Amino acid sequence: MIKIKRLVLSALIVSLTAVSMQAQQTVRMNAIKASDYGVIYSLPKTSLVVTLKVKKTVYNRGEFYQFAQRYLSIDPITESGTEFTLEDVMIMNRGIADKDNSFMVIFKPNSIAPYVHLTQDGLISTINTDPELEKTSSFDVPEPSPAPLNPRRFLSEETLMAGSTAKQAELISKQIFELRRSRNDILIGEADNMPPDGEAYKVVMEQINNQEKALTEMFSGSTQTEYFTKEIVVIPTEKDIDKRIIGRFSEKLGPVDADNLAGIPIYLTLRSKTQKVETVLSDKEKERLAKKLSEGIVYNIPGKAQLTLEFRNKTLKNMETDIVQFGTKDVLAKKMFDNMKQPIKVVFYPDLGAIKQIIQ
Repeated sequence: MIKIKRLVLSALIVSLTAVSMQAQQTVRMNAIKASDYGVIYSLPKTSLVVTLKVKKTVYNRGEFYQFAQRYLSIDPITESGTEFTLEDVMIMNRGIADKDNSFMVIFKPNSIAPYVHLTQDGLISTINTDPELEKTSSFDVPEPSPAPLNPRRFLSEETLMAGSTAKQAELISKQIFELRRSRNDILIGEADNMPPDGEAYKVVMEQINNQEKALTEMFSGSTQTEYFTKEIVVIPTEKDIDKRIIGRFSEKLGPVDADNLAGIPIYLTLRSKTQKVETVLSDKEKERLAKKLSEGIVYNIPGKAQLTLEFRNKTLKNMETDIVQFGTKDVLAKKMFDNMKQPIKVVFYPDLGAIKQIIQ
């Protein structure tokens, strides 16, 4: 059951207005008679989003790899395969609505109104002011490498008609050396048909380079790379986390689930740095606390925690972070908002439910 607490504030009945933000969208909420002039908001609890930046490399063996040393003196790729590498890790705090901590703000009708901005998930963002633009952090993911050209489009009729693989390899290697010779002649200005201008020079050189690369890869093999990201979401409780396996990583499969033994574990440790004082409240104190929470705007005071992420016996991240579940709650008294001539403005961290700024 959602426990709804009520707060009386002055308000003017207006409408709902969407506000675009860089990181998310918020909705301006004003009380209407149908809802008893109330606005319900939720406080968030912390979810930790661990984002893995992964590089995928595909190795393709060339058709004439066994002749690479003989004709071109290069070491070829001898087996086709795919390899994944963990390039980087990012950890972000993303608030998720805690429906067990929902509250209702009740506005007085027919008066100058404070207004509330909520995120699309119902988290409180601002009071009496518009939300600030938020910047989100993300990995710069490079474009995948271009697909290799089909080398057979550059082969001569003699090569295509050759009766053996060895003969084809020999003729292709000669074609590669001829391309290199042509390029060198152009570079030193001794080609029979020099490009007439700079643009033609670029076109000709690009064509020679592409042909040489495509033909050489028939011996050396080719490599293609692409990058992608994988999110792992962890929702802490009020207890510390000690080396929890949140996922695994395999060189052959990439990121896999935590229970997939094909990968090497990624461990997360989270230890609270905020000391909690256990207090036993009397019935009257509980009553006063409930009254306090019901007559103001409740907000979070997140606790501090030390977070460590480990993989292959190495520390990937060691950082301090805010954790709502390790903290407490407090209340802004309703009398703060009684001044209609100069209403108080409050800006929250939506992902934490904590106060960022109070403007008088």
